Amino acid sequence: MTIPNPRSFDSLDARIILALDKDPEASALALSRTLGVARNTVHARLAKLERGGALRSFSQRLDPAALGYGLLAFLSLAISQTRTGSVEGGLGAIPEVIEVHATTGDADLMAKVVARDTADLYRITNQILEIDGIQRTSTAISVLELMPPRFDRLLNRLSKQESALRT
Repeated sequence: MTIPNPRSFDSLDARIILALDKDPEASALALSRTLGVARNTVHARLAKLERGGALRSFSQRLDPAALGYGLLAFLSLAISQTRTGSVEGGLGAIPEVIEVHATTGDADLMAKVVARDTADLYRITNQILEIDGIQRTSTAISVLELMPPRFDRLLNRLSKQESALRT
């Protein structure tokens, strides 16, 4: 996993991403006109952000419910510390496991899982429990997404901070 250098993301990058949020199909030329910068600059910035890992794949914007996975759950996983590699590989082999984080606290890992319904979640949980190194799981089902992932406020702040420094 590549961790982007926070200094490599500046106010112009923030403005480009905010403009893409408003018009995801905008070309580099359209973005350059909107932002008042050269087309090559926009193109180079987007390429740099992609190479640096700051821009993730397009599929991460997808709503799992559109694929028939209307149930979202978070699984706290306790693992054997000597089996981390097999756990990571096992979780990666299950398509419904869409995100995994190493955590502090009672759980070693937190997995974000999608399922078609509770019976499907039961199947997936049992599949996870069969992975060598998983000791136990605890499941919390999401009943309502109160706030989807959002970055626009952080981007707006970055855009305004650097603009204020120039004045």
